Amino acid sequence: MPWYKQLHWQIIFGLVLGLLFGIVAAANGWGQFTSDWIAPFGDIFMSLLKLIAMPLVISSLITGVASLSDLRKLSRIGGKTIGIYLATTFVALLIGLVLVNVLEPGGSVPPEMREQLQQTYADEATTGQAAAAAQTEAKSPLQPIVDMVPDNIVFAASDNRKMLQMVFFAIFAGIALIMVPKKKARPLLKFFRSVNDMVIKMVAIIMMMAPVGVFALLADVITTIAKDDLSSVFELISALGFYSAVVVAGLMIHMILTYTALLHFLTPLKIKDFAKAILPVQLLAFSTSSSGATLPVTMEVAERDIGVSEEVSSFVLPMGATINMDGTALYQAVAAVFIAQTLGMNLDIGAQLTIVFTAMLASIGTAAVPGAGIIMLIIILESVGVPSGGIALILGVDRILDMLRTVTNVTGDATVATVIAASEGQLVPGLPHKT
Repeated sequence: MPWYKQLHWQIIFGLVLGLLFGIVAAANGWGQFTSDWIAPFGDIFMSLLKLIAMPLVISSLITGVASLSDLRKLSRIGGKTIGIYLATTFVALLIGLVLVNVLEPGGSVPPEMREQLQQTYADEATTGQAAAAAQTEAKSPLQPIVDMVPDNIVFAASDNRKMLQMVFFAIFAGIALIMVPKKKARPLLKFFRSVNDMVIKMVAIIMMMAPVGVFALLADVITTIAKDDLSSVFELISALGFYSAVVVAGLMIHMILTYTALLHFLTPLKIKDFAKAILPVQLLAFSTSSSGATLPVTMEVAERDIGVSEEVSSFVLPMGATINMDGTALYQAVAAVFIAQTLGMNLDIGAQLTIVFTAMLASIGTAAVPGAGIIMLIIILESVGVPSGGIALILGVDRILDMLRTVTNVTGDATVATVIAASEGQLVPGLPHKT
C-alpha cells in the first residue's frame, strides 16, 4: 500500500492542515466562518465515534467476559488488569508531583497575566465550581462505589458519561452468562458477537472520515483559543508555557519509561513494532481528546497490528477506557500544585498524599470525554483547601493539554492489554495479522 494511503499519514496530513488553517483563520478573523462551516465536520466525526462507543463496550465486554468460560480465569485476568492500571496511575501521579515540586512552574506566571486570565475565564471557573459542588454535596465516602451501579440500564446507556455503569453491567451480564448452561447462553452470545462485528465494521467506515474530522477539530481549537486575535494564543502560551512544559514532560517520561519498561520486561514485543502499530490510535486520541471515542480504533489496532487476542482485547481495553486515566491523573497532580504555587499556598506532604488518593479515585470515575478532567480537578482542589476559582489560571491551555494527556491514556490502555495478553499466552509478537 502506498504511504499516502495509510491511515496514520492521512491523519497527520489532516492535523497539519488543521493547524495551518487555524492559524491563518485566527490571523484573518475567520473565527465565525470556521465555527459555522468547518467545525461541524469535526462535530459529526466526534458524534459518530461516540455513537458506537456504548454498543462496543457492551458487546465486547459481555462476549469477552463470557468467553473466559470460568470465573477463576475471569478473576485472574480482571485482577491483573485492575492492578496494573492502578499501579501505572500511581506512578504517573508520583512523576507529576516530583516534577511540579522540583521545577515550581507556579513562580513563572506574571501577576498581570494571572489577573487577566482570572478575569477572562471567571465565568467558566464559576460554572465548573458549581458543577463540582453539585456532585460532592451530601455524598458519603463510598459514593463512588454507589455511582458505579446503575439503577436504570436504559438511562445509563444513553449517557456516555455513565460509561463506568455500563462496564459494571456488561461484566455482571458476562459473569451471569458464564453461570448459565452453555446451550441456553449460546444464542445470546452469538447475538452480542454479531453486534461486536457490526460495530467494528462501522469503525472502518467512520475512519474513512478521520482526516477530515481531525482537520476540522484542530482548526476549531485554534480559532476558539485565539478568538480572532492570534496574538492572544502566543500570549497565553508564553505565560503558561512553563506549566505546560512540566505537564508534557511528565507525560513523556511516563510513556517512555513506564510503558516501555512494561513492554520490555513483560512482553516479547519489540518497542518499535508497538510504537508503529499504536501511532494511528495516538493521532486520533490527540484529535478527539477522548479515550472513549478512540476505543473502537484502539481495539482494532490491538488485535490486528499488535497481536492481542480478541478475548483479552474485548475485556481489557473497554475497562481501560473507563478506569485507566494515567495522563489525566498526572495532569491533575501538576495542575493542583501549580495553582497552589501561583496563589502563594504551600502544600505539605499530607496535602499532596491527599492529592494522590483523590486523583486515583477521580481518574477511575472520570468520563472518557473531552474536558471531564477539569470537573474532577475542581474536586481535587477542594480536597486540599486550594480555592477552585484558581482553575481559571489554566483553562486557556487546557484543551491542548487535554489532547496530549488523552494520548497517554490510550497508550497505557494498549500497553496493559499487550502485557495481559503476553501473561496469558495470547499475544503473537510483531505485526502478525493484517498489514
